[in-house]
Amino acid sequence: MKKLLYLFLLFTSILWAQNAFENGNKAYQKGNYQVAIEQYKSIVNAKKESAELYFNLGNCYYKLNKVAPAIYNFEKALLLSPNDAEILNNLKFAQKLQIDDIKEVPKVGFNKWLFDLVSIYDYNSWAWISVGLSVLFLLSFIGYYFSQTSLLKRTFFVGMFICFLAILLSVFSAIFKKEQDQNDKPAIVLEEIVPVKTEPKTESSDAFMLHEGTKVFIKDTLDNWRKIEILDGKSGWINANAVKELK
Repeated sequence: MKKLLYLFLLFTSILWAQNAFENGNKAYQKGNYQVAIEQYKSIVNAKKESAELYFNLGNCYYKLNKVAPAIYNFEKALLLSPNDAEILNNLKFAQKLQIDDIKEVPKVGFNKWLFDLVSIYDYNSWAWISVGLSVLFLLSFIGYYFSQTSLLKRTFFVGMFICFLAILLSVFSAIFKKEQDQNDKPAIVLEEIVPVKTEPKTESSDAFMLHEGTKVFIKDTLDNWRKIEILDGKSGWINANAVKELK
């Protein structure tokens, strides 16, 4: 009985979310962007999310020239659908409305190579690659074990060796990517203009100023303060209410 009730509630919840999403789409098409936002946000408040939902929210806020919410929702959409060309394109348009023009400090040498390699896939993809390579390793071992000629044995042995190295690389990449994702805490500045302090207290001096829509990375937490770092490497303390975390 409980399972039937759970299934009924789940089905009802899906229907409600789909209905709200369609109502939001209709409102957007009519240019009623605030109404569309309310429909979309009701789905988010119900703890349901999708890349398309956040993408549509971002478009609504962009149409209303609300920089920070637009960028926030496009970034949320990217977290759920990395490398989506349409989301990336609209995010770039929204970022052109930003006041802050922060240049990222380029990675060089081994760090750049490692970052570029690991960033090719997400954690789950690297894990599945490891599984696939393990299957190939097993097949190579079977081939090596049952081969009747030295040429085939050498061929399968080389295949085993290559698969083994590739497994190590993919496992390392999966672990590194997972740790990177866990430690990476991006956030978006919501306030129109906010001072970044040298210390986590109101009376401390200003290190620099940030404006709405700027992406920051949270490095530490102390009471109602967040230590943040921006793409050019500068860091400081900001009031927690001034930013909204993406994860």
